Amino acid sequence: MVHETAVFEGPWFKHPILRNTLLATVVASMAYLLGHMRLITHTTEMTLFLVAVVVGGYHWSKEAIEELISEREIGIEFLMMAATIGCLILGLWDEAAFLVVLYGAAEGLEEYTFAKTRASIRALLDLAPKEARLLKNGVEAMVRAEEVRVNDIFLVKPGESIATDGIIVEGHSSINQAPVTGESYPVEKKEGMQVFAATINNDGFLTIKATADFENNTLSKMVHMVEEAREQKGKAQLFIEKFGKQYSPAVLIASLLLVAIPAVLGLPLKDWAVRAVVLLVAAAPCALVMSTPVAIAAGIGAAGRHGVLIKGGMHLENLGKIKVVAFDKTGTLTEGKPTVSKIFATNGGNQEHVLQPAYSLEKLSNHPLAEAIANKAAEFGVKPLPVSKFRSLTAAGVQGFINGKMFTVAKPKYFSSVPKEIQTKVTEFQDLAQTVVLVAENENIVGIIALQDKPRAEAKKTIAEIHNLGVGVSMLTGDNKHAAEAIAKELSIDDVRAELKPEEKIEAVKALEKSYGSTAMVGDGVNDAPALATATVGIAMGAAGTDAAIEAADTALMGDDLSKVVYALELGKKARSISKQNIVFSLSVLAVLIPLALFGVVNVAMAVLIHETSEILAVLNGLRVAR
Repeated sequence: MVHETAVFEGPWFKHPILRNTLLATVVASMAYLLGHMRLITHTTEMTLFLVAVVVGGYHWSKEAIEELISEREIGIEFLMMAATIGCLILGLWDEAAFLVVLYGAAEGLEEYTFAKTRASIRALLDLAPKEARLLKNGVEAMVRAEEVRVNDIFLVKPGESIATDGIIVEGHSSINQAPVTGESYPVEKKEGMQVFAATINNDGFLTIKATADFENNTLSKMVHMVEEAREQKGKAQLFIEKFGKQYSPAVLIASLLLVAIPAVLGLPLKDWAVRAVVLLVAAAPCALVMSTPVAIAAGIGAAGRHGVLIKGGMHLENLGKIKVVAFDKTGTLTEGKPTVSKIFATNGGNQEHVLQPAYSLEKLSNHPLAEAIANKAAEFGVKPLPVSKFRSLTAAGVQGFINGKMFTVAKPKYFSSVPKEIQTKVTEFQDLAQTVVLVAENENIVGIIALQDKPRAEAKKTIAEIHNLGVGVSMLTGDNKHAAEAIAKELSIDDVRAELKPEEKIEAVKALEKSYGSTAMVGDGVNDAPALATATVGIAMGAAGTDAAIEAADTALMGDDLSKVVYALELGKKARSISKQNIVFSLSVLAVLIPLALFGVVNVAMAVLIHETSEILAVLNGLRVAR
């Protein structure tokens, strides 16, 4: 059957197997027509049929012999080779040629289909420009894109594609990232932001510092990962392949017995020998073996072109049986860009007395809330103070000494006791879907900082579409219960599990699997890595340019588009459904053809026609996944 390492990018008629099949068809047709018109001798007719058999069967017969010698396995190609030889021995010259032509057409179509799905994802590399405008010592020079190295500076004019991954050091523009992330709309980019190879600079003049050479940029890694993913087989495919390795030799033995037993019993040998040849064709599990790999390959390839990396057939299968999707909140369901909405100072203090120590500590943190507090401090014109003995409070906040006094900025839950009037204010903010941190000087709480992170624009629609698929939705977050429930209510999420530490998210995922079944976890791929690894399918969002995110997940959404989760689930369901259709169809064909072959109802030509037609139909049905 199809060899998954085959590479071919030319037109169909130049594909080795299809080319030979085409030649064999021409020669066999000449032999049949000229022979029936009595324009050639019987010997010439047989010779032409023999040439057609040799030419048409060369490639797959060679594979059959190599597989037998190197792997000591009898595959489908060997069954077909044996059937062809049987036809020739029995003098069924035209049937032998017919078998070779139709089997060659089916085999060639399979191989060509796989080659085209590989070529379609590799074609993404062609979207990257062949040249880059390199800037060295103030002088511009056009060089091949492959020559750009890390830390090189290159220029990109409006309308041009970006040569490799980099950071914008000067300029701003809207960037069409569809080739890498699958995002429908351009993304605004400015100084300090990351850009990716093959994305298109729409309207600005950009100076970019390369962060990867061509071989290691996001686009190249994405193409490489999709190609690797095709080699990772699903459970159904592995089972069918294992079954085929045992089933094919059994078919060969059964065919030999159909000849040997009548010979011993003195029955007419030719009739049973013909039945044996028909059985070799009828019982060969071609359509069954092709029932899943075409659908899986087509699905993984299509997903890659849409900015969704599925890291193997098993994960595509699993996406098709997901019963519940668990979402991280911050940066996944929400924009991940919180802003300070309110600063409340206790005991008649002023806002600056609350904001300055909070900013001084958070300046040393990389938490998303830290950036929001820093932005608010800049708005107030507040300057940071020196901090000593700084430490991060795991899943709670930060702490350090300022002017000899210990300051703590942390979640309310961190403090052993919170005055009633402050707790009332905290609850008031949380009921409005706001995240709250308390600022304490020594043991005294001096203020409250409330922050708000808006849900993504597409979040509500995405949740509704997941529900329409019959899949449940849960939210797993380290945020407080009140804020989490407020967001969940807005997005119509019923199951909310809040105030979770990273290790508690693992237990939450396990609990969801126990209650619902197969579970997908959607997160940023770094902080949520343990939960992503625990889920049936881990889905990392916004993974472009982030090795950690891609490594952590089974599926990576290259862009920041939440709706791609729905696309991945629908693709998995479609691939799984089509694979099942192919399996049922191919088993039904075998169930009908084998008895007909044994009872001599069908001849070689009929068996070949039905068998190869079923194989081609299985391939074409599998390709529907990519639509």
